Amino acid sequence: MPDRPFAREPPVVSELRAELDPTLVAVLGPPYPLVYAGESSGDDYPGFARAASAIRRWQEKRVVVQDDVNVFGLLGTRPGEALEPLLLPRGSAGRRRFEAAIGNKRGKLDLEAALVLPDGRFLAFGSGSLPARERIVLIAPGAAPQLRNASDLYARLRSHVAFSGSELNLEGALVRGAGIELFQRGNGAASAELQPVNAVGTLALDEFLRWLDSSGPAPDLCRVVRVDLGYHAGVPFGFTDATLRAGGGVAFLAVAEASPDALRDGPVLASRLGLLDDAGARLAHIVDEHGQACTLKLEGIDAYPEDAALFDVVADMDDPDVASLGAVLRLCSR
Repeated sequence: MPDRPFAREPPVVSELRAELDPTLVAVLGPPYPLVYAGESSGDDYPGFARAASAIRRWQEKRVVVQDDVNVFGLLGTRPGEALEPLLLPRGSAGRRRFEAAIGNKRGKLDLEAALVLPDGRFLAFGSGSLPARERIVLIAPGAAPQLRNASDLYARLRSHVAFSGSELNLEGALVRGAGIELFQRGNGAASAELQPVNAVGTLALDEFLRWLDSSGPAPDLCRVVRVDLGYHAGVPFGFTDATLRAGGGVAFLAVAEASPDALRDGPVLASRLGLLDDAGARLAHIVDEHGQACTLKLEGIDAYPEDAALFDVVADMDDPDVASLGAVLRLCSR
């Protein structure tokens, strides 16, 4: 996606098809469970990260975001280390955990995407798939996490159906140059008028920051790239996260999940690593260390700053009683 001047309404819309690159493969290292050090009694969260949905380096740590528990997990620099909890504000009825067994699952923040702003602030986005999920978490270095209603921003995103398709479902976010790029996952249910779509939408960074600091209106999309990620066994791939690679360009995760809509889970049939740059989009199969196809629901990815071929990834096990997994993903030539 070549750089171009940011436009006003309507956004510039283009189409892109990702092609499978037979010369590349992504190898997933041995997974490790994401568990907390010590006990969590009294704080209403399990002793492990569940529904891990994003991972980002921040303040010499790696932040693991969860979509159904109001707690972030802080990882050190070595894979497999225990998590340190970072507590977010409690939700409705004073709860930090949200699940079907409690009856409050639809009230979860559904945090699915995270980025670090140029000024050092950490930001996590709700998916936008329900009104309760139109919120963001903002953390300034040394300050407590803040929860902000962002319904005005999500209304802007939803209004551009070239980006949102039939159901809005944000899954990735990053800062690139003068813009913030948001990754929309096309796993929604089709309507009579609209189909689900995978898309990358760009907001002007300066406009976003003015809105975030309450000195301007919600920013509008200035560019939308709709991306055809292909299918596996008739199930479409959808974006689940993205990261800025060392040296430039974007890497993203795509999962073929047989889910009926953006609210419900389904079996994962395949996972792929994608590369997105000015030349287009390429895809690589993800396999485990034994060469077997990966069917983990990889939901978070963060590039190593010193190596364009290495990434931290996290997997959501879609089970409230099972710890999410972390692993290192390596891009290799065949």
